[in-house]
This record gives sequence, structure tokens and C-alpha cells, in this order.
Amino acid sequence: MVNDQIVNDFMYRKIAILGSGSWATALAKIVMQNQPDINWFIRRQEVIDEFIATGKNPSYLGDASFDVSRIHFSSDINQTVAQSDVLVIAIPSPYLKQTLNKIRRDMTHKVVISAVKGMIPDENQIITDYLHQRFAVPVDQLGVIAGPCHAEEIALERLSYLTIGCENRQNAEVWAKLFQTPFVHTATSNDVIGLEYSSVMKNIYAIAAGMCQALHYGDNFQAVLLSNSIQEIQRFATAMSNVPRDITASGYLGDVLVTGYSQFSRNRQFGQMLGMGYSVKAAQMEMGMVAEGYYATKAIHEANERMRVTLPIVDAMYEILYNRQKAKPIIKSLTTKLQ
Repeated sequence: MVNDQIVNDFMYRKIAILGSGSWATALAKIVMQNQPDINWFIRRQEVIDEFIATGKNPSYLGDASFDVSRIHFSSDINQTVAQSDVLVIAIPSPYLKQTLNKIRRDMTHKVVISAVKGMIPDENQIITDYLHQRFAVPVDQLGVIAGPCHAEEIALERLSYLTIGCENRQNAEVWAKLFQTPFVHTATSNDVIGLEYSSVMKNIYAIAAGMCQALHYGDNFQAVLLSNSIQEIQRFATAMSNVPRDITASGYLGDVLVTGYSQFSRNRQFGQMLGMGYSVKAAQMEMGMVAEGYYATKAIHEANERMRVTLPIVDAMYEILYNRQKAKPIIKSLTTKLQ
């Protein structure tokens, strides 16, 4: 049981959101349920200006309205970091490294919670490892947010569930209070590595699910595909960190299911477009949003060259996305490797 005084002290700390996309916007909506005000780093000043004028993010989640008098916006990441005690990072992984590398402030006393469902490009590192190595943030001050929680449903205040992870379970329990609202329930975990890899890999499987939908595979096969997907996550996460974990918990399996099936899943949409015959570049341009699974496929494939875990779905997606193989024959071949 967490001491109430510890929770109260934490809730009085200054919270910052880093990022301006749909997930960052949803997290800001959640946090503002529990905080009188927040700091919010948004890279482009013109976005901030329009946000202040309308009370809404001009690019994402138009259903979510904000009291902008309670938000301290800045396009200067160092200003936001300096004025904040807790940083909630929700910047898409392709842009994360270049954005964080602009930070010149000491991060060693910050609590840093990653909501990024991707890896550091070119480094093939999960986010918490990068933050620990690059900024010397102690591991017990690093957290992750996982679970089946589409930003679009948060905007509509539909019941959602988040898992807050930290190697120090008590810290996770304290931080979880920040994200508890009438429409968001929270659980905690000390399996940071497993949660991060699951959050990364589920986007790969959502691309596969979208492809299979476009190629007219039915619900029966979709169920087999996602069942095998969670088995791949279990094998890979165990190879990376052999600690006890319940892979059927919502932070793992729940996230795989919602990303693989939901109409809001941009990775599933990306896969559908590829299955319909779009090129990778054409699909990316038409979507106008980051499909994290595209980058995750390369990162996990390259990481697995060392680990040699059996990942037939990841391998199939790599052949299609990076070796430019046709989806139809690759998926047909994949069907013989699943059970």
C-alpha cells in the first residue's frame, strides 16, 4: 500500500507533456483531470498559437477541448524541462532522438515516463535504456505507459485501461495516481522491458492484421495471427529479460488485440493500404501520420539478428516493408508457419 503522503507530495510536482500528436493530447487530457495546470512542449509555435486561440489541438483529437489558461505552452524544450519535475514523453519514435538531443538541462532528478510505443531509430534501443544512458536518469525514476488505450477513445472519455511500469513497483503505484480518472483505470508493473517491447512489437502485428484484412483473410485467420503474435512477444521479451510476466494481462495482450482489431489503429490502416497494393511511401504520404510499426519492424528484426528468436510474423513484415516483397505470396507462406 502506497503512503498517502508520498502520493500527495508527488501530485504537487510540476508535470510536463512532451509532444503534440494524438497520444500526447490524450495524455494531457488525462493529466489535467488531476492537476491544476501543466507544462506542454509543442515544437511548432504556430500550432501553439492556434491551440491557444481555439482551445483545441489544431491537428489532432478535435473532440478534446482544453482550458488553455491552465496550460503553459512552450516551443523551447529546455524551458519546459527546466520548469518541470515529471516529464511524460509522447513524441513519435522517428523524431524522438533529434528532439531529446536538444536538451541541455540536468535530467538526473527528473521523473521521466515514456509513452512512446517505439524504439530509438538506428540505436535499436528501448526508450528507457536510451534515457538512462544518454541522460543518466536513474532506473527507479524511469517509467513507461502501456496498455490498450487509443487516443481517440480518451478524447471521447470512453473507459480505458493503462499499465504504468517502473522497476520500483512503489514508484509505479504512486505515478499511476496521476493517470487515474473516472474514464481511465490503471494497473502497475515492474516489467519495464517486457512492457516496452510489447508496446513496440504490437504495432508490427497490427500492420500484419491490416494486410491480411485487405487480402481477404477472415476472422478465423486473424485470431490465429494475433494468437501467434502474443507468442512471439512472449518469446522475444523472455530472451531480452527473463522475468516472470503474465503475457495475457491487458498491458500486453490487451494492447495487441486493440491495435490489431480497432478502426482507430493507424498501423492496421497502414497494413490495409499495403495489402491493397500501395507502396510503403504512398501509404505513408496518404496517411499523414506515423505508423510506428514500420520503424519497429526494422528495429526488432535487427535486434533479433543477435538473439535469434523465432519470429515468423516479424520476418514476414520485414520482407514486405524493407525487402519490397509482394504482400500476397509472403502472407501465404506465413500461413504455413503459424498454428
